[in-house]
Amino acid sequence: MLVRMNEKKKKQLSWALYDFGNSAFATTIMAAVLPVYYSSVAAKGLDEGLATSYWGYSNSIAVLIVAILAPILGAISDYSAAKKKFLRFFAFMGIIASILLAFVGEGQYIFASVIFIVASIGFSGANIFYDAFLPEIADEREMDKVSSNGFALGYVGGGLLLLVNVLMILNPSWFGLPNTTVASQVSFVTVGVWWFVFSIPLLIHIKDEKRTSTKRDKSYIRIGFSRVGATFKEIRQYKQLLIFLFAFWMYNDGISTIIRMATIYGSEIGIDQNSLIVALLITQFVGIPCTFFFGWLATKISAKKALILSLFIYLGIVILGYFMSSAFHFYLLAVCVGLVQGGAQSLSRSIFGKMIPEGKQGEFYGFYGISSKFAAIFGPFFFGLVGQLTGNPRLGILSLVFFFIVGILLLTRVNVDKGIEDAKRMSTVHPK
Repeated sequence: MLVRMNEKKKKQLSWALYDFGNSAFATTIMAAVLPVYYSSVAAKGLDEGLATSYWGYSNSIAVLIVAILAPILGAISDYSAAKKKFLRFFAFMGIIASILLAFVGEGQYIFASVIFIVASIGFSGANIFYDAFLPEIADEREMDKVSSNGFALGYVGGGLLLLVNVLMILNPSWFGLPNTTVASQVSFVTVGVWWFVFSIPLLIHIKDEKRTSTKRDKSYIRIGFSRVGATFKEIRQYKQLLIFLFAFWMYNDGISTIIRMATIYGSEIGIDQNSLIVALLITQFVGIPCTFFFGWLATKISAKKALILSLFIYLGIVILGYFMSSAFHFYLLAVCVGLVQGGAQSLSRSIFGKMIPEGKQGEFYGFYGISSKFAAIFGPFFFGLVGQLTGNPRLGILSLVFFFIVGILLLTRVNVDKGIEDAKRMSTVHPK
């Protein structure tokens, strides 16, 4: 029994370590270093503001492809007995593409965009199969704890490598590097290596459950999208949950756009590269305790009120971002984002979960994740489009006001208690 328990803990640690490794992609490449490198090196020579627009379009294309693939990959995960094989394929795609970013030179913004899109597909595709392993390594009582441990290790792993990369870029001579450009290129390589090294425990210790592939009479494409359509039809029976979902699509698009576009926007308005990257590091580490703070605040004033408060802070961040002109302003906004980023995401997930009928958690959370990816296409696209049409990236960030205001207004119309009652009633009417 003890040996079996130790084996189980080993699998859970190996699973969490993958998050520790791949989170470096989200911090160094998606949020911090690559956006600045894209603006200052890859898009060098472009007219002012175009780098921000092209980076926005690149993010939208990446999210769109991932959103289309997600239901298909989800169906593969459920119907095949080869989750680890697909996880390895997509993880290696992301790892190799991350390393290839080191070969992006001046003016090669198209090459940079293509490689980033491929890396994003690898990152998100692998995560679908990674998440699907959770029920196999943890029972129902342990699942929240094991999932949280992975999330926490992801924060730590992504933050630690970002810290190393920040030191590398701020002081390249410490690492025997000639300048910040080379240091940025090396940082992309470190992401791939870090991601690969911490994938090894999962690839060694976790195996697919021994079962034969589920018989099917349709293609994975038809299965994936028919399940999404069926889930949407069912969710429409839950009015409060549906209103919340529309609110979430709006404000979460604003949040994801800030995460993806903040550093390149700062670069376009004249803030130096080092200040931008240090600010992202501040956000990463401020976010850890503040996520717990918003969890505590939710117990005092209700999760919905705490979430609305976080969204008003985001609204203030967008407005202040329009007037931002110095590195100090960016540091201040980085602290504000760190204050609310984890809280808004965790409270959204918990409010949604309370209004899900018993026995529908997997189905509804799957739709929650897939639909949010589709919704996240529009924020970066409009950010880039407004900036390109006006020639002013400041108006691009101001366009995000729309997403937060609509999200807040919809959220105020959600009756969470009524949503919980509806879920309980439907669970009784249609027991699992």
